[in-house]
Amino acid sequence: MKILLGSLLAIVTLAWGVDVLATGGTSRGTLPWVIRQEALYLSGLLSIALMSLAMFLSTRPAWLETPLGGMDRVYRTHKWSGILAVSFAIVHWLVEEVVGDILKAMVGREGRIPKEQFTGFLEVMRDLAKDLGEWAFYLVLVMLVITLWKRFPYKTWRVVHQAMPVLYLMLVLHAAMLAPTDYWTQPLGILIALLGVGGIYGALCSLLGRIGRVRRASGTVTAIDQAAPDVLTVSCQLDNKWPGHHPGQFAFITFDEKEGAHPFTIATSDRGDRSMSFQIKALGDYTRTLGKRLEVGQAINVEGPYGRFDMARHDSSARQIWIAGGIGVTPFLAWLDALQQTSSPVSADLHYCTRDRRNDPFVARLETACAALPGIRLHIHGADQDENQGEILTAADVAAAQAGSCRSEIWYCGPQGLAEKLKHELGRSGHRRFRFHQEAFEMR
Repeated sequence: MKILLGSLLAIVTLAWGVDVLATGGTSRGTLPWVIRQEALYLSGLLSIALMSLAMFLSTRPAWLETPLGGMDRVYRTHKWSGILAVSFAIVHWLVEEVVGDILKAMVGREGRIPKEQFTGFLEVMRDLAKDLGEWAFYLVLVMLVITLWKRFPYKTWRVVHQAMPVLYLMLVLHAAMLAPTDYWTQPLGILIALLGVGGIYGALCSLLGRIGRVRRASGTVTAIDQAAPDVLTVSCQLDNKWPGHHPGQFAFITFDEKEGAHPFTIATSDRGDRSMSFQIKALGDYTRTLGKRLEVGQAINVEGPYGRFDMARHDSSARQIWIAGGIGVTPFLAWLDALQQTSSPVSADLHYCTRDRRNDPFVARLETACAALPGIRLHIHGADQDENQGEILTAADVAAAQAGSCRSEIWYCGPQGLAEKLKHELGRSGHRRFRFHQEAFEMR
């Protein structure tokens, strides 16, 4: 993510610098006004470039999963592209409104770069683009606040977020009409045009409801089981459009068109009959009431599969350490299911962290699965356990599985806080021969 975003910012900045040199630098006005004008242009260019990237990534391009490391990281890049885009838009607005007024007060209007003159239709379109861009900026700013405010209801956020393609198109018009005409004869203009095409493609796909359509299969709910008060097991059967999946991948499920699609990890391996199940934890208003609204035989849509949390990607030469926290056990259930279907020998230490060992619906299932797999050593961790049963997982527990100087590979799925704690403790204790795989399962 950082490489992609950093590269985009560097390329746009470099192209802008080439244009500055090509157009004569300070020959168009006095230095303070030139600096203000170019800061205005650069901030606007960076904002529209990042927003174009965010809009394109919203189409869920599966071909980017390999270079970016999975659809979860595609979405994280999408999120931070949007945040940075709005940040540069704020800078753009401040340079236009605040810096301009400061310069007028300090050095006067003399030396200000003259505006390009247009007449007729172009003048009307530029005035329209300016107004649309300003209103779109205010609305996008509000949308960013709502996105970062996690307490804001997801359903309402989703409805508000659907306006983003329209706002993006307004901002593209603003950028295209107000950009200096000499841009379009420079590499900068070609770059911004290409980014704009990608962003417009994403916006139109969203408005026409085409995102993920080619990876969508229909199906029906075949079984519903309330495994625990806060965990719902949903089994389903899909049609022949489903291409199959690797254990550990996830899919977007639509139980209700009004609610839209939600991502859930597939909890079973692919057995070739297009059947699967999902373990859904009550984490919000939607998932808390899902069990009351679902019925056996109900039609659903499943889009996918996505994700790179794939057991086939594990390094057989490294010691395997698998860590699951709460509902993060789901991909490992699929892994264990797959191992039971094959004779591939895999050796690993599986650590499962739970708040309530005695009432956890997954403990017995893990114990049964691991009993049939001699190479998998199961460790249950929970604050409510007896002294001889283990405690909350620590970096020492993880490091204990490392044999001498052997490299270890950690596959982690669970709360972000525990992941950061383990990484920090492992680094501080000098245990650096670990490769940490983690699915950043956060779509908002």
